[in-house]
Amino acid sequence: MPDPAASEAPSVPSSDVISVEREGHVAHVWLDRPDALNAMGPDFFNDLPAIMAALGDASSVRCIVIAARGPAFSAGLDLKTMGMEVLQPDTDASPVRNRQSLLEKIRYMQDAMTAVDACPKPVLAAIHGACIGGGVDLATACDIRLAASDAVFSVRETRLAMVADLGTLQRLPRILSDSHVAELVYTGKDVPAARAQDIGLVNHVHDGVEALHEAARAMAEEIAANSPLAVQGAKSVLRAGRSQTVEEGLEHVALWNAAFLQSEDLAEAVTAFMQKRDPDFTGR
Repeated sequence: MPDPAASEAPSVPSSDVISVEREGHVAHVWLDRPDALNAMGPDFFNDLPAIMAALGDASSVRCIVIAARGPAFSAGLDLKTMGMEVLQPDTDASPVRNRQSLLEKIRYMQDAMTAVDACPKPVLAAIHGACIGGGVDLATACDIRLAASDAVFSVRETRLAMVADLGTLQRLPRILSDSHVAELVYTGKDVPAARAQDIGLVNHVHDGVEALHEAARAMAEEIAANSPLAVQGAKSVLRAGRSQTVEEGLEHVALWNAAFLQSEDLAEAVTAFMQKRDPDFTGR
C-alpha cells in the first residue's frame, strides 16, 4: 500500500546559501556557498533554523543529510560579513549595551546549531574538505558524522584568540573522551579524517566525495526504511537521556512506549516478519 505521506512535498523556505533536495523520505540539505568555502554569514544563521524546522515538521521526511557543495564542508564563520558585526563595538553605545548586543548575537548564532541538534529527525553530516570552527559546531550538532578521506577538522577558534561558543565545547565532550576534546580545543590543530575516525569524531571515512555522498545517502535510506515512530522516539529518548539518571531515562522510555508502542507500524513489522517480506512503515 503506498504511503500517503510520501507524496507530501514539505514547504521549505528558500535560501541563497542553503539548498534542499528530496529523495524519497530523505532530505539533503546542502551548504551552497562554494565560492566562499561555505563560510557562515548572516544568511546561514537566519535560514538554517527555518529550514530545519520545516523538515522536522514534514511527516514525509524521515532522515536528513547535511552536506556541502564545492571544495569544503565549511571554513567556519565568515569574518568578512560577520567579523565586524560581532567584534566591532558601536561607538555611540555604552560598553554595557555593546556587551548586551554581542550576547544577543552569540545566542542568535547558537540557535542555528541548536536547530540541527533539536530536530526530531535523525541528521547525518557528510563532511569533506575543511571543517573548521563553525563547521565543527555544525558537525557536532548532527547525530552521525561521515567523512571523505580529504576532510580536515579544526576547533580553530583557540588559534584566533576566541573561545568556541556555538556548541562545540558542549557537544564534543558527548562524542569524544575528555583528553581528546582538550587536545583538539586547546591546540586548535588540524585533524585529518583518519585521525578523526580513530578518536570517534566520525563513524566512517570514505575514499572521495562521491563515495562519501553515496554512503550518506545509503545510510539515510537505511534509517528511513525503519518505522519513523521508532526512530524518532529513539532520538527523543537518547536526547533526553543526556540530562537524566538511568532511572529517569527508564521512566521516560516506559512512558514513550506506553504512548506509542501499540502502533500500526508495530503491527506491520510483525505481519511482514510472518510473511517473510520487508515492512512498509507509514509512521502511524
